Amino acid sequence: MRLLANCHQATSILGLTSKLLLRRSFSATSFIAITSTNSKMTTSDGSFKPLPGPSVHVSAQSKDVWSIINEAAASVESTGKKVVNLGQGFFSYSPPDFAIEAAKKALDVPALNQYSPTRGRPSLRKALADSYSPFFNRTLDPESEIVVTAGANQGMYAAFTAFINPGDEVIVFEPFFDQYISNIQLPGGKVVYVPLHPPSDAATRTSSAGEWKIDFDELKAAVTEKTRIIVLNTPQNPTGKVFSREELEKIGQIAVEHNIIILSDEVYDRLYYTPFVRIATLSPELARLTLTVGSAGKTFSATGWRVGWLIGHPDLIKYVAAANTRIVFTVNSPLQEATAKALVQAETNTYYHDNIVSFEKKYKIFNAIWDELGLPYTVPEGGYFVLVNFAKVQVPEDYEFPPEVTHGKAKDFRTAYWLIKEIGVVAIPPTEFYTPQNAHLAEEFLRFAVCKDDHILEEAVEKLRALKKYIKS
Repeated sequence: MRLLANCHQATSILGLTSKLLLRRSFSATSFIAITSTNSKMTTSDGSFKPLPGPSVHVSAQSKDVWSIINEAAASVESTGKKVVNLGQGFFSYSPPDFAIEAAKKALDVPALNQYSPTRGRPSLRKALADSYSPFFNRTLDPESEIVVTAGANQGMYAAFTAFINPGDEVIVFEPFFDQYISNIQLPGGKVVYVPLHPPSDAATRTSSAGEWKIDFDELKAAVTEKTRIIVLNTPQNPTGKVFSREELEKIGQIAVEHNIIILSDEVYDRLYYTPFVRIATLSPELARLTLTVGSAGKTFSATGWRVGWLIGHPDLIKYVAAANTRIVFTVNSPLQEATAKALVQAETNTYYHDNIVSFEKKYKIFNAIWDELGLPYTVPEGGYFVLVNFAKVQVPEDYEFPPEVTHGKAKDFRTAYWLIKEIGVVAIPPTEFYTPQNAHLAEEFLRFAVCKDDHILEEAVEKLRALKKYIKS
């Protein structure tokens, strides 16, 4: 018995010794491995080697216009001076009360804090079908013709991902929403640009946004056998143009002839001041080829909600939905439900009409200063931007500008920078939405967003009066 106990003790000691040796061996091996790894990660002086470089999708990105303009504004405000920001198109006020209340109530429902179906909540797709069917002159099927996306921009990226293969071409009208370009290039698409031409006398005469025109010979020349999509934006950012029925019919004829998808960005479709026509409603052929894009952010002054949608033929929507699932999987549930409730209520109250009236008032407040100063502007037909021609404004020749607004940038970048620094009003240089070869078409303009409280627009008007001494006769 004692012999057995001694044997057991000996075995235990041997086992413990073995474990200690293994642990020590492992520790030593780990130390060697870590030391070896560190030696590979550091340079001879002990500092870390540079991190792996970015992909080609982002490596060529320069400082964007939003950073340039917002940093200039911040530098002025850091000195204690007030700046009125009419640059980016975000609202200075909250969504309507009925939308806010719907969002608050949605958060109290347990199921609405969980995943929604990848195509969107049934309640929202039904609300969209009910809301849009009268515009399309037929009953939309919420199950097969609508997909909900994380904002209109992501929805468009899903559409490009669904239909573009490397080397395929997409026609975009200049000026364009800047996100179109990267959204097309990420899946390997090539952007083909066709400019909108402003009136030849835009520097001397206030004119309608409808006078910005497509040269249809240029559009036809841009079409090749590789063209997969034409991107349309109506009402258009930044010009405020609402494409006429005649223009849409010409674009549609080209699309039908070459079997090209039309991606119609209609996020301002509830904010127009002239008759608005949807290209998808012009013919059965165009109904099949068109993907219509909408936005809760623009419709309900809620750009941070990031709820959008696409409407189209089932054989198009199913591929957009497939791409959308792979990009975001699903869209946030409570704000989908809030959007659904808001759409239903907006059909029975006066919200849409009141919103248009409100923006007409905002334009009247703001554009009065341009009439007073004698600076021509583009009268918008839709949306909430206005382009103002600054050709008559004489910026001092010896004014000092940072390299970021001079190197490779058109005149409007310098004008916008100067306006922030000396006048205290933020605007966006629209050549950011052009290719360099066509930047000359817009370099005399600045874009202002009027989606602000009336008192903010009035404050901007007061500041802009200081331009008077800089205007040449």
